[in-house]
Amino acid sequence: MEEVVVSFGTQDNVFMASSFDQGGSRWKYPGEELERSSSPSVLRSITSKWKEGLLNRKRPFVGRCCHSCTPQSQEKLFNSSIPSLGLRNVIYINETHTRHRGWLARRLCYVLFVLERDVRKDMFARNVVENVLNNSRVEKATIEVASENSPGVMESRIDRKAVSRVRRKARGILQEMVANISPSFIRLTGWVLLKLFNGFFWSIQVHKGQLEMVKKAATEQNVPLVFLPVHKSHIDYLLITFILFCHNIKAPHIAAGNNLNIPIFSTLIRKLGGFFIRRKLDENPSGKKDVLYRSLLHVYTEELLKQHQFLEIYLEGTRSRSGKPSPARAGLLSIIVDTLCSTSISDVLIVPVGISYDRIIEGNYNSEQLGKPKKNESLWSVARGVFRMLRKNYGCVRVDFTQPFSLKEYLDSQRHRQLPAPLTLEQLLVPTIIAAQPDQALFNGEEEGHLSSLDLTDEPWRRQVIGNLAKHVLFTANKSSAVMSTHIVACLLLYRHRQGVYLSKLVEDFFSMKEEVLSRDFDLGFSGNSEDVVMHALHLLGNCVNVTTSSRNTEFFISPATTIPALFELNFYSNGLFHVFITEAIIACSVLAILREQAAETVQSTSEMMVSQERLIRKAAGLSHFLTNEVAVALPCQMVYQVFDDTVGRLIQYGILIVAEEEQEELSPSPTEEPWPKKFPEPLSWRSDEEDEDSDFGEEQRDRYLKVSLSPEHQEFFGFLQRILGPVLEAYSAAAIFLHSLNGPVTEREYTNQLFRFLLTRSEKKVAVFGESATHYLVKNTVKTFKELGVFKERSENRVTVLELSSTFLPQANRNKLLQFILSFSLI
Repeated sequence: MEEVVVSFGTQDNVFMASSFDQGGSRWKYPGEELERSSSPSVLRSITSKWKEGLLNRKRPFVGRCCHSCTPQSQEKLFNSSIPSLGLRNVIYINETHTRHRGWLARRLCYVLFVLERDVRKDMFARNVVENVLNNSRVEKATIEVASENSPGVMESRIDRKAVSRVRRKARGILQEMVANISPSFIRLTGWVLLKLFNGFFWSIQVHKGQLEMVKKAATEQNVPLVFLPVHKSHIDYLLITFILFCHNIKAPHIAAGNNLNIPIFSTLIRKLGGFFIRRKLDENPSGKKDVLYRSLLHVYTEELLKQHQFLEIYLEGTRSRSGKPSPARAGLLSIIVDTLCSTSISDVLIVPVGISYDRIIEGNYNSEQLGKPKKNESLWSVARGVFRMLRKNYGCVRVDFTQPFSLKEYLDSQRHRQLPAPLTLEQLLVPTIIAAQPDQALFNGEEEGHLSSLDLTDEPWRRQVIGNLAKHVLFTANKSSAVMSTHIVACLLLYRHRQGVYLSKLVEDFFSMKEEVLSRDFDLGFSGNSEDVVMHALHLLGNCVNVTTSSRNTEFFISPATTIPALFELNFYSNGLFHVFITEAIIACSVLAILREQAAETVQSTSEMMVSQERLIRKAAGLSHFLTNEVAVALPCQMVYQVFDDTVGRLIQYGILIVAEEEQEELSPSPTEEPWPKKFPEPLSWRSDEEDEDSDFGEEQRDRYLKVSLSPEHQEFFGFLQRILGPVLEAYSAAAIFLHSLNGPVTEREYTNQLFRFLLTRSEKKVAVFGESATHYLVKNTVKTFKELGVFKERSENRVTVLELSSTFLPQANRNKLLQFILSFSLI
């Protein structure tokens, strides 16, 4: 079979070389010195100079903390030279990274490097178990549990044996929970990870300026740091600790789920700083709160913070199965807030962390997205996973540590800010869907109803503040996550070239997409010639893409594989680009919805129709609320309609939307729309000081009329934006159709399974336009959204959730209105 050799590199420097057979069945690395079986360090030594030069190229600096909520923190730790420090590949280590030189130093550079890291026993917590058990909160919980086990007995007369039994139980729980950090083991693990990471990653990139701020905070602020990363892979745990170790920053205590508490492996995790917490805090059959366990977890976390230990917490609770952040769970974060407010510590610095992989080591989560239950972790599965990792290459990794911000400052800023009383999705959208008219609650909710903002003793206000903090952190971490080559290639293949594309065109569009990403101030996690990077991404995507060539045209033809698992996997990686274009995608779908509404009222061609900017922002706000379980479009401190106004302005600047002529601006708004009664608020955190000075947002805004540019390039991009939301809208519309088959009450689990089988059958039979609309996470999100929307009313029977149609959506006409509401935004 004829082979075509593809060179990865530029002029004088070779990145990698590969050979691809025309049948598309395999990749190989020819050349004696570049053979895949040879040591990766040989490849890296050949390319290191070239790669380091590219990694230091100037890029957008991401991760500044919020100007609105933490203005003082934004000024601290940062200076004008920070962005110019550039990127570093932390797994590229040679003798220059040690204090020694010469032949022996080159041979032993990994050993010398880890020995020179600053990690000592006195850095870490002492006497934790005894301090926790002697805490008054734990003693009170111990007596309470003992009294529950001795009903009818006065507290003063509780049997000492009962108290002693509960204390022994508490000690056992604590010993299973706590970390036991070993500096020598951290050093050993650092050396092992250097070997392993060099084996299956091309590079692990970090921004030296970001690490400079974190290191300065760790050494000068004298307060604990809490790292809050997005959760993509099991490697996340090791990755953060490894990077901090390499930069002489104290290893954090890592909150890990007790599903990882397995023999041998759990001991290793504890020595690296891991402590195990239950995935469900109350595991007793009765469903009552486990007072003892909760008090132990609270006091243990408080004790670590008192001893100025660093923490690493994953707010999502589990790895993302969709490629997008999962909803935040603020349990441990609430303990940290409570500890700060109880004056046990002076302050805490919060560090959101973005992580991006070319390819995750788990490969994909297709088995779970196909509805199969998650397999429990075991020692054998861990060993098998490590062995599998050693046989593959997973490309590049990018880790972004955002600017640390003061939790105390954040809470103080919230005390001086009136928080809007949260409205349910039902309150926000049902009037719009059922009555087919704009709902003023979309905007009034941010100004009229407010929670009392006194202190954290006010429970509704406390829950709102901690919930907003969790959303704030997760949004920042996700926005700071770099876009990888596999994300762009997968997104282009699914939503621009679903029927296939020649390699040259794919490379051209890849280059354009890079520019689009950078122009929106998001960073890229790769460098190099576009053709080389595209070929590298296609290699990593493996069986998800088909690469063919014809006898007439020797150029490669690339198309996405059409199997359901392949579409699911491509969707997972394409979602890495979701946060970059989501607001523009919502605007594009909202334009489509308005044009359809206007087309029903007039015979005018849609290409000639104008769209009111006010109406467009209203429509976009409604769609963003409807998709609240899929993506966050704004920080909690931002107003959603101002975010969309900025997005419209950006699309006008790019020429995709065109402002109507002056005489056309006098056109009356649609009779179905209320006049826009508001002034836009003052600029919020995403605007720089320079932009604030020239901003006219304090002035009355006059409505503008817009139309979509007829340029083929702009039309293609606008269609691409609409297709990004295609799988999500198709999943929700199919779920709305499935509502008609609901007869009587059904358990939530059974309904979810039935809906999933319905969507999967549509995809398998090619009824669905987007086969990836049947992923299990989308199915679960539709059920959750419909519950919040009031489509279902739920009740509990024997601790099982039962669903049935609410009185509002029991009439078929209203269910049809829900379906039409969703379809109005969709291309299908």
